[in-house]
Amino acid sequence: MTQTSESVTWLTQEAYDQLKAELEYLSGPARTEIAGKIAAAREEGDLRENGGYHAAKEEQGKQELRVRQLTQLLENAKVGEAPTTSGVVAPGMVVTIAFDGDEDDTMTFLLASREYASADIETYSPQSPLGTGVMGKKAGEDAQYELPNGNKASVKILEATPYQG
Repeated sequence: MTQTSESVTWLTQEAYDQLKAELEYLSGPARTEIAGKIAAAREEGDLRENGGYHAAKEEQGKQELRVRQLTQLLENAKVGEAPTTSGVVAPGMVVTIAFDGDEDDTMTFLLASREYASADIETYSPQSPLGTGVMGKKAGEDAQYELPNGNKASVKILEATPYQG
């Protein structure tokens, strides 16, 4: 199977190891734990009105979805070094842009997989319209990307620095 660049997720070794550990936990001990909760709730009797049973089944569904997401992500992951040079927009970089060249109307975001998303900084995927528009651009260059309504938007790359989080 050949991979297109759109299906590849770039991860540092640390991020890959962390996600792999989460997958191993969810696939092993966490599955056993949730199966025990379901079995205990089942023993309580009537399942139609058993809140504990329904909560455990819902938790199991969410857990299995996360297992599938992690499996797919790790299958398509490429492990590499975190970016160490500044100035060129690439995954793992914190990017500051100015909308329509207006340096008072700026936004700073992390260009990375949603697995990196945190409350500290807004995260955009390299596959998002904005991500694909700014990818490979250097500080000082202009970029265009397509808005959901089909129009084009222009931004100027002000800065691109390695993410330190």
